[in-house]
Amino acid sequence: MKRISKTAHSNLYTYGFVIIAYAVLMLITATGGISSSLKGQLVPICAYVVMAVSLNLTVGVLGELSLGHAGFMSVGAFTGVVACISLEALIPLAPLRMAISMVIGALCAGMAGALIGIPVLRLRGDYLAIVTLAFGEIIKNIINCLYVGTDSRGLHISFLTNSDALNLGEDGRVIIDGPMGISGITKISTFTTGIILILVTLFIVLNLVNSRSGRAIMALRDNRIAAESVGIPVTKYKMMAFVISAALAGAAGTLYAMNYSTIIATKFNFNTSILILVFVVLGGLGNVLGSIIAAAVLTVIPELLREFDDYRMLVYAIVLILVMIATNNAVFKSMLRRVLGKIRPSITKDVKEGP
Repeated sequence: MKRISKTAHSNLYTYGFVIIAYAVLMLITATGGISSSLKGQLVPICAYVVMAVSLNLTVGVLGELSLGHAGFMSVGAFTGVVACISLEALIPLAPLRMAISMVIGALCAGMAGALIGIPVLRLRGDYLAIVTLAFGEIIKNIINCLYVGTDSRGLHISFLTNSDALNLGEDGRVIIDGPMGISGITKISTFTTGIILILVTLFIVLNLVNSRSGRAIMALRDNRIAAESVGIPVTKYKMMAFVISAALAGAAGTLYAMNYSTIIATKFNFNTSILILVFVVLGGLGNVLGSIIAAAVLTVIPELLREFDDYRMLVYAIVLILVMIATNNAVFKSMLRRVLGKIRPSITKDVKEGP
């Protein structure tokens, strides 16, 4: 007989919440109970959820403020789309091509995270935030100067003034056209793909947090000097959290980009990084389920308020303020715990191992 731990309960609730939400939304979509505008928001919501959970690993679990998370998203978005277009003839099956593209986007973003992490993670506090902010802007400007094309000879890359410098053959195609970004993308992202990516992200993050490495990362967050005194390698674990967070953001970027026919670098600017940080803060630092709910709700609210075009951003700001006040109020949090304690099913019974 083995008793399920409190941590395992929390993880099961998180997985269950995502799966139930997916089932309900698929049922509503099948019955025509959701508008076309909200239906179009399903994939971006999945991408933002992954972004929020991955940033929570850096901000909530590691305790370092990063303001350039959209930069990793843009690396994953552009590399993933380039990979997807390049593999179109080789892999005609769209789901498989999408999966490979997300892996490539994650790997490229992870490598970018490792490169920026080497100097950045030596800094702390405001200095780290400023450097990550600068990184996001640098990536955006590099992409605006980047020209990538493909033909029978392979990929061609140039940083010159226009796409003519690529010297493509007659069968060539320009993929990244500098500040014009990428156009003519075949939209193959689906809500199901997004949910699978969310579950994979949760599996990686929750298992990391509850592992020995996760406890070491949280020890660094709580007291770096004490952690160093007992032999915890600071650089190793900070780099681990930072790179995993960047890689997951890259996969989310590929998912997001493959949902649109055109994508440009300015979409992944400072405002996007701040928006994702808002999801993390409102959901609660270190609270994975809170990040999921905050990302979903705050992405949908502007769309629901679209009929109040003149006032919707005012209402959105008021909602943010009220949520922030409520989540930092001890009385409200105590009342919420009591309510959740009453409606939460009792799953504290012993679970048998084996038949």
